[in-house]
Amino acid sequence: MRFLIFLVLAAAVCTAVPYEEYILAPATRDLIPERVYQVNGSISNPSALTNAKGGKATFHGVSSVTYDFGRNIAGIVSVDVSRVSSQDAFIGVTFSESSLWINNEACDATADAGLDSPLWFPVGHGSRRYTAEKKHNRGAFRYLTLVTNTSATVVVESVRVNFTAAPTQNLRAYTGYFHCDDELLNRIWYAGAYTNQLCTIDPSMGNALPLLGTITSSDNITLPETVPWWSNYTIANGSSVLTDGAKRDRLVWPGDMSIALESVAVSTYDLYSVRVALESLFSVQQADGRLPYAGKPFYDTVSYTYHLHSLIGVAYYYRFSGDLNWLAAHWSQYKRALQWSLSSIDNTGLANVTASADWLRFGMGGHNIEANSILYFVLQESLLLAATLNDTASSSTWSSIASTLKSSANARLWDPAVGLYHDNETTTLHPQDGNAWALKANLTLSSNQSSTISTALSARWGPYGAPAPEAGSTVSPFITGFELQAHFLADQPRRALDLMRRQWGFMLDDPRMTQSTFIEGYSTDGSLHYAPYSNDARISHAHGWATGPTAALTMYVAGLQLVGAGGERWLFKPQPGDLRGVEAGFETSLGRFETEFKRGEKGYTKLVFTTPEGTSGDVRIEAEGLLVSSNGTRVKLVEGVATGLHGGTWSLKRA
Repeated sequence: MRFLIFLVLAAAVCTAVPYEEYILAPATRDLIPERVYQVNGSISNPSALTNAKGGKATFHGVSSVTYDFGRNIAGIVSVDVSRVSSQDAFIGVTFSESSLWINNEACDATADAGLDSPLWFPVGHGSRRYTAEKKHNRGAFRYLTLVTNTSATVVVESVRVNFTAAPTQNLRAYTGYFHCDDELLNRIWYAGAYTNQLCTIDPSMGNALPLLGTITSSDNITLPETVPWWSNYTIANGSSVLTDGAKRDRLVWPGDMSIALESVAVSTYDLYSVRVALESLFSVQQADGRLPYAGKPFYDTVSYTYHLHSLIGVAYYYRFSGDLNWLAAHWSQYKRALQWSLSSIDNTGLANVTASADWLRFGMGGHNIEANSILYFVLQESLLLAATLNDTASSSTWSSIASTLKSSANARLWDPAVGLYHDNETTTLHPQDGNAWALKANLTLSSNQSSTISTALSARWGPYGAPAPEAGSTVSPFITGFELQAHFLADQPRRALDLMRRQWGFMLDDPRMTQSTFIEGYSTDGSLHYAPYSNDARISHAHGWATGPTAALTMYVAGLQLVGAGGERWLFKPQPGDLRGVEAGFETSLGRFETEFKRGEKGYTKLVFTTPEGTSGDVRIEAEGLLVSSNGTRVKLVEGVATGLHGGTWSLKRA
């Protein structure tokens, strides 16, 4: 009940939000373009439609104008027409996230091949407002092009978009914030938060996948032929749900949630949309316990790793929400799902993966390091959940399995000559995903081994970020999100920050991208080609799996980590790297977690952190001295460590 009450209160927040000036979400759901991007043909006063007070743009015959909204947005478009010279006149609308795909004949793509059809309004019917059908809600676009394709004269008084993303949120009432002395990192944090808002949708506006299995990348579809698109499939129950991408796929994908969920939690705290997504996956669980690769209406495809990502979602949801009743209600389903995963373990002590579906990497099978690292991580999370529910029988079994898995993975898959794990026993590939996950899961045997992996991964970086050789010449923001955490866990914060600046800085500032949201993937040479796809226009420029820095900056740089449900237990361990000043905070159902610290040449000159009353936790900082609470309690740091602190506000005082 306290969780539901908190959600109501959070939705009603109207007070000033710290660093609100960085928030990219609009202040209103009624949007007009910011500027004219380009004009083709003859149009009088096209900039009139960028004026909130109104004006008139007159299209003379065949012509088009592209408007720029200044950032990626989402919604249903309306066009107000005041005069038209012919009953046969039409106005078309096309959309694009990237400037690369601006086109007066088609939209960027949601299907495997071709470009999406324009929307055509029969404006010859007279003077009035023409609004797109709900099924043609466009999930993400920065650029909107108005097109006239007849000799008629058409006078347009406005083009507006009803912003439909994050349907239940007060869009700018963030419960979390982040600020530091590096403006690029600040912008990255808020772009990640906004990306997840765009990926949160009305469940009745999911991708209908009208061409699933009909048109594939092997089909040759060229202009003027285009393909239909509909966003009118109900993918979950409820009023809001977290999906993978804003334009595409607009479906529940559990792998994406393993990144997006934590970033949602520390920014908007929209855990309702997360819960709805998880429940949609449990609703289609198979009798043998298997969970889907993706939510409906996608194919029923077997994916060993994405099945495990659903269980990670459960653990993360409980950690940030503290919703014990929800966890207990789904515990039997959770255990059946975990048993399905454990049934693949053979006499080596490792899971033998026979399903190929994963995050679009090439090849998945055998004693795969990524799959087994994720399984080990899930087992560790499962032990915590079982202890919460006093399920001692399960704990005993899972603990033994995990121990054997860890030793076997290191004996069979570790390559000391390279300092990385092999993908499996039959290949020389050293993947990014499996090695990042090995660190995240604590599969490594020593801090030295963890440091070795961190060093080896960073040695492979190119000018545009970290490569994922398991997916060809690809940079995957999804997998690099886990690599960021891996570097922090290896006590290499400067390395993690350098990777953020290099990879997410490129994604945020490159003129081909949206300057507001993060792309699904691209090539190691910086081209906007994602190796698993042949259709570059299909790439999503607002994908939740690319938002890893938002959580990493809060949890690792600012050091605000939850250990128990809702933060009843916490760890404050800042890792500022080369940063001199950091402020951050977020809320859970128990209250507020905040910190502010400044650093000089000789260490911290100011350090304050606050956790909710009634909670407890530990501190690990690179400092000596005393921690003094607001009620006068004094605790001495021993080699930078203090344990068992009560909730409240604490300050660092030098001894």
